Amino acid sequence: MTKTTDSRELALDILMEIMERGAFSHVVLGQALSKYQYLDKQERAFITRVVEGTLEYQIQIDYVLEQFSSTKLSGMKPFIRTLLRMSVYQILHMDRVPDSAVCNEAVKLAAKRRFGGLKGFVNGVLRNVSRRKEDISFPDDSIRYSVPSWMLELWKNSYGQDIGVKLLEGFLKERPLTVRCNYEKAAVVKSLNDQGVAVSENRYFGDLDLLELAGVDYLEKLDAFQKGWITVQDASSALAAQAAGIKEGDEILDVCGAPGGKALHAARLLHGTGHVLVRDISERKVQLIRENVRRCGFANVTAQVWDALTEDEGLLEREDVVFADLPCSGLGVLGRKPDIKNRVRPEDLKALAELQRQILSVVCRYVKPGGVLVYSTCTIDPLENEENLRWFLGHYPFEPVDLSGRLGENLQGGTLAEGYVQLLPGIHPCDGFFLSVMRRQ
Repeated sequence: MTKTTDSRELALDILMEIMERGAFSHVVLGQALSKYQYLDKQERAFITRVVEGTLEYQIQIDYVLEQFSSTKLSGMKPFIRTLLRMSVYQILHMDRVPDSAVCNEAVKLAAKRRFGGLKGFVNGVLRNVSRRKEDISFPDDSIRYSVPSWMLELWKNSYGQDIGVKLLEGFLKERPLTVRCNYEKAAVVKSLNDQGVAVSENRYFGDLDLLELAGVDYLEKLDAFQKGWITVQDASSALAAQAAGIKEGDEILDVCGAPGGKALHAARLLHGTGHVLVRDISERKVQLIRENVRRCGFANVTAQVWDALTEDEGLLEREDVVFADLPCSGLGVLGRKPDIKNRVRPEDLKALAELQRQILSVVCRYVKPGGVLVYSTCTIDPLENEENLRWFLGHYPFEPVDLSGRLGENLQGGTLAEGYVQLLPGIHPCDGFFLSVMRRQ
């Protein structure tokens, strides 16, 4: 068995877990890459590309397979269905991989997994796709950009045709790994460069100490990560603490904080003063927070298991800042978690918006008069964002905080004076993210 076959087989197994058994892509892929650290960098990159790409283009791939296969996808064996999806992705979107190699390795995998009787079927479908791929056309933007039609209509209705298309293109673009410095930036950059990592600074939103990394094989092996000098955090998420107007000595609560990025950012802005209490609903999530707190060495951060829907009487009107980055549909991070496209349904949006309102109704009581509530999500659904913000301001004694000048020179005007901003992939160099800041009267 060649290394290439090994890599394809691992990618296939990962995709089976996600596509046929409903596992979360970032969890399964992360666990697999951690387990197979001994593979060389090129193989690990290949596995990541095939898994993420197959998920990202699944709707488009399925359309192509329905055109070239005599058997409907629903009638295929799960293994064969996943093998064909993975292989079609390589044929259509990985130019450096010869189509002949894709077909041959797929046939070998079918035989190895005791589907030898279907070798001819697999070979025939893939050879036909390869021969006629230049003639393939897509009937609409849903297939072309590989998103559910209801999601496409949501964005076009919310943001217009032009921005809707830019959103779709933005999700399909390769995005860098973004980290925020917890330590002196020059020392962090030198450490990363010494270990072969290419570093560029992201200053689109001002000086947030954000670095974009390329050439990272295994993040946990980097000295800067092990020493707690960097924390993985998208630029959009890093804006939350920046927008909150944190002052030294503040008491801060993060109610849904795993894995702890906003809490750690807040702790850094406190410069060793004040305190950050960060919570989440399960021991597993809180353990992730504690691991990051220990690694980064912040002494003024405490992590607890707590259900945000349960009121804590001991915290009523005590907090200077409350972060409420609440459970949402995740439509802003499709570029990083492409399986969301095939997991979320239209009815989920309404249910999540209602859950967010319930949590806001509880956690707003922790804000002291004059303190601020930061409400954010990683979605681009107006129901979960602007509409919830309007509802909240109409029911509770809070007023918008003018965000003009807080988020860098490139973010000016628009809705900032009204206390919120909606960031959009393809328009802004970050994930989709909604951020609002409100002061208690």
